[in-house]
Amino acid sequence: MQSPSSEGAVREASWQWDGEADGAAQAPEDVVGGGGDGPRLSRRGLLAGAGVLAAGGAVWAFGRSGADQPAPPPKPQPTPLSGPTPVWTYRGPEAMTPERLAGRATGPVFLSRTGLQVVDPATGAAARLLTFDAPSRDWPSDLELLPKVVLGPDRIFTTTSPGHLDSRHLSDPAADWSLPLPEDLQGSVHLVGCDDDTLYGSAWSPGWEKSPTVKNRIFAIRISDRSVLWNLPTDQDEHPVDPVTALGGRIPYVRSPGGRAELVVRDAADGRELWKATAEDLRWCICGPANIYVPEGAGVRALRPTGEPAWTVSPARDESWRAMPPVSDGPRTYLPRDNGLVTGHDAATGALQWSYRLPFLLDTRSHPLVVGGTLFVPGPAAAGVCAIDTANGRPRWTFRDSGPGKDVWSLAADAGHLYAGHDDVLHALPLT
Repeated sequence: MQSPSSEGAVREASWQWDGEADGAAQAPEDVVGGGGDGPRLSRRGLLAGAGVLAAGGAVWAFGRSGADQPAPPPKPQPTPLSGPTPVWTYRGPEAMTPERLAGRATGPVFLSRTGLQVVDPATGAAARLLTFDAPSRDWPSDLELLPKVVLGPDRIFTTTSPGHLDSRHLSDPAADWSLPLPEDLQGSVHLVGCDDDTLYGSAWSPGWEKSPTVKNRIFAIRISDRSVLWNLPTDQDEHPVDPVTALGGRIPYVRSPGGRAELVVRDAADGRELWKATAEDLRWCICGPANIYVPEGAGVRALRPTGEPAWTVSPARDESWRAMPPVSDGPRTYLPRDNGLVTGHDAATGALQWSYRLPFLLDTRSHPLVVGGTLFVPGPAAAGVCAIDTANGRPRWTFRDSGPGKDVWSLAADAGHLYAGHDDVLHALPLT
């Protein structure tokens, strides 16, 4: 995130906490220990810090005419206001851009305009920075021009090199590779997502203006041997739903023929179309362990992998709410609503099992995550993350921090931690 020279300068200028032994190894400047009311500055730390700031001011006064100005002091770390004590907190140099990430992270990663910073799950230290080509226009108006990053189990995929699929390992640079794409995929390639060993995407074929019946191609690449599993032409703008999930060997796609929204389910092995269904407003589509979920008016409709309708949940006449993309752990489906209500339903029948009113409202950027027996629901920056018992809908805790921000919290998890972040901050919270 910072150059070695600037990193050293910041480390020399870092504060010293009460109880810190002389000569003890310092933690990285963007990592703090867990919680409470936060550490207290020692008197010697204050004096040392004042001396460093005075020296820095002198350097700036002499060097401002031509040399680069020294790096600003590190931002203060936000402290937890409620909920569990973080194992560590990482603070990046700029805000995250989680909307560019296709797929749910299974570890601590920090995607920003600069690139993707991999964070050590044990310590919160920066482990590897994977950078991308910078856009040509001003930030943040060029957000849509930034390359989409597809996250796999242990690597990321981009198409920043023309005509190539670039794969970079999250921890081992020697495992990076770049794959030349076939000639009919040399157009504008859009990677959508990764499911286990398969990467899915679409591409505008070169010269499609001369052949209007083949405007687009959809493809799947097997990651283990870097081979094109299948590559099919289509006359529609068609792409898999995000996050990509294979349900019984089936992959749901979305396309819009003649302005109509259409759900198309394809065979994951060869890409052939198995069945399709129309929808009035296919603003999202989620594939769970047992069902495919699509909007049904303001509610939600569950479809079996074979296309048969399973159940529907809609607002009653005296209710006013709009369903957001649900999440499921298999036995239950959890439905967040824009009015701040979360309901738990039997995944087989749709029967209501419990409901809970969140202490905040939700918007389309809120993406809940279910891990074990807990449903984690992210809210706006000031609202925090709410943990709900999946068995009975009772709240376990709500985590909030003191950091200012404007973004909605984003979530990821591995076997031991929940990674909850907003703006330029990422916390590791214990799952147990």
